[in-house]
Amino acid sequence: MKHWMSMRRMAIGAVANSTFPLPTPLLSSKPAHLTIPFSFSLTKTSPFPISALTRPRCFLSASSLAADHHNLSDFGCLFDAGDGDSVAISSKGSKMLLKGMTYPELEKWVQSHGYRPGQAMMLWKRMYGNNIWAHHIDELEGLNKDFKKMLNENAEFKALALKEICTASDGTRKILFTLDDGLVIETVVIPCDRGRTTVMGLRRHLTAAEIVEQAVFARRLLTDEVGSITNVVFMGMGEPLHNIDNVIKAADIMVEEQGLHFSPRKVTISTSGLVPQLKRFLHESNCALAVSLNATTDEVRNWIMPINRKYKLDLLLQTLREELCFKNNYKVLFEYVMLEGINDSDGDAERLIELVKGIPCKINLISFNPHSGSFFRPTKEERMIEFRNTLAGAGLTVFLRLSRGDDQMAACGQLGKPGTIQVPLLRVPEQFQMAIESSA
Repeated sequence: MKHWMSMRRMAIGAVANSTFPLPTPLLSSKPAHLTIPFSFSLTKTSPFPISALTRPRCFLSASSLAADHHNLSDFGCLFDAGDGDSVAISSKGSKMLLKGMTYPELEKWVQSHGYRPGQAMMLWKRMYGNNIWAHHIDELEGLNKDFKKMLNENAEFKALALKEICTASDGTRKILFTLDDGLVIETVVIPCDRGRTTVMGLRRHLTAAEIVEQAVFARRLLTDEVGSITNVVFMGMGEPLHNIDNVIKAADIMVEEQGLHFSPRKVTISTSGLVPQLKRFLHESNCALAVSLNATTDEVRNWIMPINRKYKLDLLLQTLREELCFKNNYKVLFEYVMLEGINDSDGDAERLIELVKGIPCKINLISFNPHSGSFFRPTKEERMIEFRNTLAGAGLTVFLRLSRGDDQMAACGQLGKPGTIQVPLLRVPEQFQMAIESSA
């Protein structure tokens, strides 16, 4: 198996956010790669790793937050799933937004205009395959003249507008896009990742077309420079499974063999643990799943991930045990952001071993990204190695992830524009008061 650290990845966001702060968890619900609620990875080995939710290989990440559209110099990654309309209509008018359709939907739409299914396949390949990634009618070489005329009159190809591309000192690329409503989202090709969630309020979910278009743009803009983008992670500041209809639909479009043709096992959805949606995802999709665990007790997880107050560890993990019994050769990835003095003790390592028993899984240990406004500190590298060795000694598959792209706010969990108002911090459990005070 190829080590994740040697792969390029892309992270994609699924929700759009504004800068109005909401009481979000202190830790992002992303996997170790797309920051997003979403991320993308490349299968090809890179001279530097890229990472997302997500997260040290060459990684293309699109966060789930959107920056305030009044300040386009700031970054906001949004990747939220919308209401899951079966067909998307461009906001520019009555034209059909093609990127919002699965192939069966596109085929029916083409036939409704009097053309053969074969024409739909030729169109699909020019939008997503053959190294064309068409954004304009002039790029549809080889199609019937009348068919192209019909498309010009009735179809819209682009769901996003390119704003700018920024490059960090370590080679991380951040691509900024503008949506039709003025919100800004970003996709990041990043060397690696650690967890941090920028405080931003939810604006809206992204449509399937806006999600898919990030992958198309990334391949179109960067394939020649960084190599083939082969891995995708839905991650970032949002929770992808809140947008489950559009996330599942976008993932289906990405894995279509005649199109973008991502492997289902290399398209990862990251979640903080929404149990009902998690079950639905495992029933309806063959794509990979990453769960942000980050603690080994309900007390600690209630504190750093408030979603645990609704879906406790026992419920989350038992659900995974039961559901994965019905999936062949399938492993969930547990993301574990390590916080010094909070979740990195020998006892935590031993409890983690017990918690995941009976669950086909891999564990990703992630170094926390310290940032202004947080009282957490990253676990020292030596301690992370000891923690990893304890898990590996029990027979678990474990990865270590370090961070890159910090100077462009593009490391795992760093996508999005920081909010201007400090969200009230959750009460610190008494046994961790000393650890927190020593980091002040």
